Amino acid sequence: MAKSRSLIVISFLFIFINSVMANAVTYSVTTLGAKPDGQTDSTKAFLSAWAIACASVNPAVIYVPAGRFLLRNAVFSGPCKNSRITFRIAGTLVAPSDYRVIGNAGNWLLFQNVNGVTISGGILDGQGTGLWACKNSGKSCPSGATTLSLSNSNNIVVSGLVSLNSQMFHIVVNGCHNVKMQGVKVSASGNSPNTDGIHVQMSSGVTIINSKISTGDDCVSIGPGTSNLWIENVACGPGHGISIGSLGKDQQEAGVQNVTVKTVTFTNTQNGVRIKSWGRPSTGFARNILFQHAVMINVQNPIVIDQEYCPDNQGCPGQVSGVKISDVTYQDIHGTSATEVAVKFDCSAKYPCSRIRLENVRLTYNNQAALASCTHAGGTSAGTVQPTSCL
Repeated sequence: MAKSRSLIVISFLFIFINSVMANAVTYSVTTLGAKPDGQTDSTKAFLSAWAIACASVNPAVIYVPAGRFLLRNAVFSGPCKNSRITFRIAGTLVAPSDYRVIGNAGNWLLFQNVNGVTISGGILDGQGTGLWACKNSGKSCPSGATTLSLSNSNNIVVSGLVSLNSQMFHIVVNGCHNVKMQGVKVSASGNSPNTDGIHVQMSSGVTIINSKISTGDDCVSIGPGTSNLWIENVACGPGHGISIGSLGKDQQEAGVQNVTVKTVTFTNTQNGVRIKSWGRPSTGFARNILFQHAVMINVQNPIVIDQEYCPDNQGCPGQVSGVKISDVTYQDIHGTSATEVAVKFDCSAKYPCSRIRLENVRLTYNNQAALASCTHAGGTSAGTVQPTSCL
């Protein structure tokens, strides 16, 4: 009897969910005035579609058909009256070609204070090459706009999205809970400055899976206040690797904890798995970190902890990092290093790294054993560890 009752409940839920989705209304941005010619500013039409979908008590779909849609910059704000809005993108959203138009806006596309939004498919073309050239020339330039920002939002899904040539960061997750990114592709030149693929900070329950990131900065960067982050099946390169940090920029700072990075491949990157902190006082920390099943292909710094980060030697010479790093496990990491020192733990003199664990690590340099370097680091090793552990 109990079993049949549970089947009835499950059947009812299935019917209910299907009826809810059947009630979803689709709003095409073209019916509201958007032009797929890549030249007409369609920002107003997109914001109109959002306003209608956000005000609806029923689930809503905002549909972007094939074509190129020019958007100046857009803020999609909540809270909304329903918690199931889908941006279904079949076309390409294009940023202004003149980087000065949105170069100081901070964000190109911003979703804030929303719940239950899905962004599915599509291409976001940040047209950032002009700004990169400006920055690389040493001129005074705008800082640039992040392509897609998710701020103070919950229960977000980003699926099958392509981000091209962002002016600055491609995707930022800030102050969010329960965000799932899957099948995301990020593409930018290896010499594009400040173009982190996905940056996560002050957020919990973020998942990044089945994605490919090629860019000029960190493929994934993990900032203060990140917890319960899961990264799996990600290909990185070119880029600066997957980095926790930089941490400790501020004296009072939230820590990073419970991070899993598994089944990742790094190809011709500057770093593999990295933890980085400023060399100055801070309340920050990084703990309970697992790097597992990583393949390194010609990576300059496959495994690195750097607690002496001090850009331009400003504000930190002669000081030591206050960030406490503990309980970090490197498990089944193998491949090739582009430099002789494949494992480098350069930790804080005041707060040495503790409970670092190397397990089944095999990294070579020029077909020979690579080297390891440890400063103020303590821990254990197990299984085959090459280079020989210096913990």
